[in-house]
Amino acid sequence: MRFAFLPIVLLVAASAKAQEAPTFPAASWFRHHLGDPRTRVELQAPLRISDYIADEKLQLSLRAYIDLAIENNTDIALARLQVLSPANAITRAFAAFDPLLTGTFSNSRATDPVTSALQGADTLKTLSQPVDITYQQLLPSGTAMTVSFDALRTSTNDAFSTYNPALSSSLAVTFDQPLLRNRRALTTRLNILIARSNLRVSRLQLRDQVSTLLSNAENAYWDVIQARENLLLQTRFLDLRAAALDRAQKQLDAGALLPLDIFQPRADYASAQVAVIQSRQALAHAENTLRQQIGADLDPNLRSLPIVLTEPLSIPVVDLPDKEAAIRKALGARPDYLAASAGLDSDDLSIRSATDALRPAISLTGSYLSQGVSGIFNQLSNPLGGDSAVTRIPGGFSDTLGQLFGFGFPIYSFGLRLSLPIRDRAATANLSDAQIRRRQDALQVRKIEQSIRLQVTNAIDDLEAIRAGMEQAEIARQFAEKRFAGEQKKYELGVTQLFFVLDAQTQLNQAENDVLRQNIAYRRGLINLYLMTGELLNERHVALN
Repeated sequence: MRFAFLPIVLLVAASAKAQEAPTFPAASWFRHHLGDPRTRVELQAPLRISDYIADEKLQLSLRAYIDLAIENNTDIALARLQVLSPANAITRAFAAFDPLLTGTFSNSRATDPVTSALQGADTLKTLSQPVDITYQQLLPSGTAMTVSFDALRTSTNDAFSTYNPALSSSLAVTFDQPLLRNRRALTTRLNILIARSNLRVSRLQLRDQVSTLLSNAENAYWDVIQARENLLLQTRFLDLRAAALDRAQKQLDAGALLPLDIFQPRADYASAQVAVIQSRQALAHAENTLRQQIGADLDPNLRSLPIVLTEPLSIPVVDLPDKEAAIRKALGARPDYLAASAGLDSDDLSIRSATDALRPAISLTGSYLSQGVSGIFNQLSNPLGGDSAVTRIPGGFSDTLGQLFGFGFPIYSFGLRLSLPIRDRAATANLSDAQIRRRQDALQVRKIEQSIRLQVTNAIDDLEAIRAGMEQAEIARQFAEKRFAGEQKKYELGVTQLFFVLDAQTQLNQAENDVLRQNIAYRRGLINLYLMTGELLNERHVALN
């Protein structure tokens, strides 16, 4: 039944596609970052229900019903969506390594009064056009790297300016490498590892939720069958009461029965009618619940269709597993236990992170800067005279880039930065909290293990008791049937009273109801055993891809 979980596969695939953030300057980047957000949510109509309509009735085997419940149950659809947020958290954790490119440009004009003859103009006018482009990246090794390019164009009416307009540029590369705290790749990827662990826990929790919801849905199926069979029993019992009342009335009319003796058959007939009405109402309620489980209540054309359940009531009695073997199987398959155990991995990572935060922070820093200057060079014959002859040597931006990448004017540096916590109470408390959470979660795992042991043991014991009850209920039904036949025959021969016939009818009805309840209880007990051992999804061939 792997196709039954196709919607969740599509949802996860859509989420994964959304997590693959497009890279600039691809066309998808512009659509992703500049497009309008999608706010409309379209909910799909119930799927494949019409495939099971025959003779204007909804005919469902247990297999078909489970398929429809997996595809259309609203609670299961909600549970599926809970996995997508932890999946997005993994993408969010990778954001620390996303590169960032920033750029700035400004255009500034200034007119200043002259306060010195050396300023080279009566009124000093300046145009400044700086450009800055910076690229930042955190590497998986923990190295923080920055590459920046700066360019500046200035022009002025200052007669003493050597370059006018003047062009300058610089290229700087800086890095910061932790040597003690945060020096390992594990530390930088810690949030990613925690997010992946949380995703695994969420998938296990989804399996646990779907198992519980599937158990509820299957029990709703047997609720309908029990209500249907009970209505049949009560209808047959009503027919017996009607026949007894008719016979008593004929005897009364013939004078063979006292007038006071007719009240009991009439009261019993009225009570049987009440039981039929109540049974019919219980069946209607159970069918409404079943329609909700498969989403048939969402479609007005489906919610009024009669339901015919084709699964047989009686099944062969299965061999009960060994308790210890069943407990071991449950510990290896129960999603709640596996989810709690997986949570210990996150606790271990948190402890390692808190321990690393206690260490001194020592970083190796370094930078390298290359620069260049160009523009139109003004060679003044007399730099102090405003009327001096000027030789103009043209130059442009390519000249400053030539100097820049010629690396003829470098500036470089290396250094160490130390941050020594003399006393770090916050980090100490964080480590203590992480260790406490680890111990709490370990105890929680042990508590779940104890609970699983108790639940599996009780489920097997319950099935043993139900199986014994089924046998005894069938024996009691057979004897009740024989007693009723005997009382009926004796009454026809006139050797017993009507009271004993009516009592035998009541006992037979109760015995048949006991057989029905025991059969349904056995079905429910099997569902509960599979749920307690974590095998329900496998037994029902439901695969969570």
